[in-house]
Amino acid sequence: MMNRTETITSVHNPRVKRWASLRERKGRKQEGCFLVEGIHLVQEALASGAPVEAVLCDEARDIPTELMPYADAPRPAAAGGGQPEWIGVTDAIIRKLSETETPQPVIAVVRKPALEPGTLFGADMPLVVAVDGVQDPGNLGTIIRSADAVGATGVVLGRGTVDVYNAKTVRSTMGSIFHLPVVEADLLSLLPEAKAHGVRLASTSLQASHSCYGYDYRQPLWLVVGNEGQGVSPAVQALVDDTLIIPMRGQAESLNVAMATTVLLYEAMRQRHYTIQNDGCECEL
Repeated sequence: MMNRTETITSVHNPRVKRWASLRERKGRKQEGCFLVEGIHLVQEALASGAPVEAVLCDEARDIPTELMPYADAPRPAAAGGGQPEWIGVTDAIIRKLSETETPQPVIAVVRKPALEPGTLFGADMPLVVAVDGVQDPGNLGTIIRSADAVGATGVVLGRGTVDVYNAKTVRSTMGSIFHLPVVEADLLSLLPEAKAHGVRLASTSLQASHSCYGYDYRQPLWLVVGNEGQGVSPAVQALVDDTLIIPMRGQAESLNVAMATTVLLYEAMRQRHYTIQNDGCECEL
């Protein structure tokens, strides 16, 4: 078994109590950290240079093979250099910290990145998703994952949106939370600032002025998406420049917000990065 920097066996240890507080939004806000569960997500955090504070491994097992390359390697500069602590813990501690029924034998404690909304204005051709009051962790995680998949430049979370650092949201991003900027802000003040930087704002609406397939996404663009039941709030909607509708030919009443956002993001990627040649083949620009 590989040496750990420390082994903790009691669920009443002060450090364990601190980590357990990260299961709640209040604790995450107070400590500035969040928990990442499972081999794949911990691997994504380490590989991306996220600011990992500690990796907690079941002391009765070897460190998972997938994580071994990171156990002795120096941390990237993005993580502030140095090594996270590799701490052996008991199965009881893993279960105290985990929110899954069958926990994997590894959990990481990750510091929240210090990102300012202004970081979203640096791209030459931004594509950002602005999330207004989405409540379901799975929906938010899928939006972040889709934004990552198409190469969007960031995601901004408005007030009333579910906490991006809760365990369900983090899991549903499948690691994409570590691949692009995700910032929290007041949309009522940030959206006018984005417009002042030359950004166009578009949202979905049943009373839309454009089909989502007839709209030009080849411009600095933020896609504004809203709550599962009420959609984009009236105050935020008043700031939007263009409204889009996603055509439907079947009998479904609507798409959920994560699916609708994915449709818009992939149409944006298609217009920005792919073209149809004379032979009908689609080629990357």
